[in-house]
Amino acid sequence: GSGRKRVLVLCTGGTLTMAPNPEKGGALSPVPGALTDFMKSMLELTNDKMPDVVVHEYTPLLDSSDMGPPDWSLLANDIKANYLYFDGFVILMGTDTMAYTATALSFMLENLGKPIVFTGSQVPIAEPHSDARQNLIMALIFASRDVPIC
Repeated sequence: GSGRKRVLVLCTGGTLTMAPNPEKGGALSPVPGALTDFMKSMLELTNDKMPDVVVHEYTPLLDSSDMGPPDWSLLANDIKANYLYFDGFVILMGTDTMAYTATALSFMLENLGKPIVFTGSQVPIAEPHSDARQNLIMALIFASRDVPIC
């Protein structure tokens, strides 16, 4: 192995995943695969200090205001199913209900020994003035740390 930590990114949607959608006349909307494609161009992710990253994009990508208990259960089950294979987890989602999702998962996944970091953005990742790139990088760094975070 490379000795690098492994982080699973679970992407549910939200502003971070939006890009100009040709099917909608170029209007911004969650575009399946756009995040994964953008991440291929992120040189930061090739740095030896960064973890190896596996991205799972859910279908369909959701606005966080459309998420509820069934979606929270899916996230919890996917973390449980992948717990032994990854050192940490990042959940990318819309910010409107992020606190509700994080709270629900904190009860569904008690006593974990690995970090789960939630992040999103106010501006889509493909935009040059976006907060998404830095939010994603920092989430990956914190998800791969040995030191406990809260």
